[in-house]
Amino acid sequence: MTADVAIVGAGIVGASVGWHLRQLGVERVVLLEREAAAGLGSTGRATGGFRAQYATEINVRLSLLSREKLRLFRDQVGEDPGYTPHGYLWLARTREQLDVLRAAQAVQHAAGLHEARILIGGQIAQANPHVRSDDLAGAAFCPSDGFVRPLQILRGYLKGADIRTGARVTGLRRSGPRIDAVELQDGTSVSCGSVVDAAGAWASEVARLAGVDLPVAPLRRQVACTVETAALPAGMPLTIWVEDGFHLRVRDGRVLLLWPTPGDPRDAYSTAVEPEWLEEVRRKTDARVPALRGVPIEIGRSWAGLYEMSPDRHAILGAAPGCENLYFANGSSGHGVMHAPALGQLLAEIIVHGGARSLDVRALRPSRFAEGDPNQASALI
Repeated sequence: MTADVAIVGAGIVGASVGWHLRQLGVERVVLLEREAAAGLGSTGRATGGFRAQYATEINVRLSLLSREKLRLFRDQVGEDPGYTPHGYLWLARTREQLDVLRAAQAVQHAAGLHEARILIGGQIAQANPHVRSDDLAGAAFCPSDGFVRPLQILRGYLKGADIRTGARVTGLRRSGPRIDAVELQDGTSVSCGSVVDAAGAWASEVARLAGVDLPVAPLRRQVACTVETAALPAGMPLTIWVEDGFHLRVRDGRVLLLWPTPGDPRDAYSTAVEPEWLEEVRRKTDARVPALRGVPIEIGRSWAGLYEMSPDRHAILGAAPGCENLYFANGSSGHGVMHAPALGQLLAEIIVHGGARSLDVRALRPSRFAEGDPNQASALI
């Protein structure tokens, strides 16, 4: 098999890169997916949040570019991305937490997210009357944030794609500074002009096959799912407590409850949730969301998935140092689904035109860590 560009990983980011490459006239693009079907990895386990409320300019601008593309998605791609602007509500218990939200909002306004605003007192209850707000110092809210349907976006980007499933990459054959072919476990190979590493949580393993270091590591995240309930409305904003990242949203008649723990104490690749984690989620839910007291969590519908974390929690996008035709689209650190439309367009521009044209992506360059210039932002937002 021969391709102009071989993309390792047919999740939402890899599929977006492939679609945008084809839009720019690259004819022979092949997607290599290790699973039996696309969408069985992190994309299929994403909860589908979408926000532009970030603390760095580059992440805000990535979201704004993605939001523009989501609004045009049905016409341009032929699929409903499920974008529904129900909002994100960030809750601060302390003045210090509220100051972090204010500082982030100044960045957001400067980058063009003018509708984001600070809420105080009764304004918080108006935005979400279903959670406790009597112990809060304030909140941040953006009405154009909301939700998307990850698998519907993936399905759109895969229309017309040349995808090979069950294609586990075992080697990247190099001749000097360039990769000549991608070698697969079944003994076949794909000769190619360029390679895109969009392998998500496994991206660093793929990069090592070319002798390149990529500082991306998997981080396990768990999701608790309630039984079907009408306790909360479908249009409730995603609501998140700044102090510990506990958040919830309504999806398909159930409530998804999430609380990020600091690591992966057991098997990072297990899809099962931990009983101790569920107990703590239950406690937090009952204390903060009175409407959900007594609403059971359905363990069989709860799950775990993987983030692909970079050292500064920002995407790594662009040409790999030390390998002329290897490109990275990795390390989105939990933001891959929402930024996939933008990242796909930008990397396609880098590959075809030699640089991104839609957005200045210097802040995402792969060399920034070796240069001692990572992105600086609060870990809260």
